[in-house]
Amino acid sequence: MKRTLLAAALTGAFAVTAHAQSSVTLYGLIDTSLVYANNEGGHRNWLQSSSSTQNTVFGLRGTEDLGGGLHAVFKLEQGFNLNNGTEAFPGDGFGSQAWVGLQHDRYGTLTFGRQFDVFNDMVGPLTSGFNTWGGSIAAHPFENDNLAADSVVPNNVVKYASPTLYGVTFEAMYAFSNKAGGFADNRSYGFGASYSQGPFNVAAGYLQFNNAGGGVAATNPNGAVSAGDGSANFVAERQRIWGAGGSYTFGPATVGVVWSHTQIDNMSSVLSLGLGSDLPLGGTLRLDNYEANARYTITPAWSVSAAYTFTDGAYDDGTTGSSPKWHTAMLQTDYMLSKRTDLYLEGVYQHVHGGPAGSVLSDAMINTLSPSSTGTQVAVIAGLRHQF
Repeated sequence: MKRTLLAAALTGAFAVTAHAQSSVTLYGLIDTSLVYANNEGGHRNWLQSSSSTQNTVFGLRGTEDLGGGLHAVFKLEQGFNLNNGTEAFPGDGFGSQAWVGLQHDRYGTLTFGRQFDVFNDMVGPLTSGFNTWGGSIAAHPFENDNLAADSVVPNNVVKYASPTLYGVTFEAMYAFSNKAGGFADNRSYGFGASYSQGPFNVAAGYLQFNNAGGGVAATNPNGAVSAGDGSANFVAERQRIWGAGGSYTFGPATVGVVWSHTQIDNMSSVLSLGLGSDLPLGGTLRLDNYEANARYTITPAWSVSAAYTFTDGAYDDGTTGSSPKWHTAMLQTDYMLSKRTDLYLEGVYQHVHGGPAGSVLSDAMINTLSPSSTGTQVAVIAGLRHQF
């Protein structure tokens, strides 16, 4: 009897210890807003929108201490549209993120599954489109460089992230096509690095998609970058992205600059988040994005931010060439009601000229909105965000 009681006591003690060394957290972010657009398809529009600046998500993240500095880690995250309750990635149970891995305090982290790419991880935090003080609606045209908060989330990813050593962090990834006999058919790979020391931050990286969305021939639409759930910003034979940026903080102000270059070969379509569908676009497209941004904290609760991006393009459909150019400007003010809830007011302006007439390259299209019927589009957003 005493042995039975002792065994029960020890079992209970071990269960408590194991529980203390493991944790699972429910978390989320809700972003809702009222949006005025001066031109969507030739008409003014007032709409109630979800995820204008940040993805609206809920998820579970967890860690287990395996001893010796080693931890098992995971994240399961689902994006959704607050205004109607639908999935952000149709058909995906955890479309925003779904991964598991091992993390070592000394040797870094190795993760497997659906997760953000390394270029977004490293360079994204230096852009306005990635952050709450600008967000998705302030992204570069067509979200061409995958740096905004709503960037492409590849499938089948193996990613390594180094520990931070003397301010330096390095990441590398490979996303498998998962197709028998088609190892390179809809795969992705990339690498990036960042350096942070005091008020100074710099980062650079490279990312490549091969046959994203299955490519023009739709040979493998559910590989690394899926076409079925709306993950592919461009369906193309190849998309290559590289870039770098930096920021500096002095007192209540932070200023930053980012450059990115995107090359897209043999396209068939480009995604319009506002329409929720792809728009036809063939040929090749080269884009250089030059962004300057700034944020100023007036009080601990109140801040203002601004960004301007000039995008220089070169387009060729095999018969004619053109040089479209975009000017995108953003201005936001944000007020924190608490540590988890804030209100924001944001304006975004975009103007494009020089694109081929009648194509998506000749009409302005602010990210998350439907395209304008002209080369100019203006949006004003009043929003509420809550984190839990």
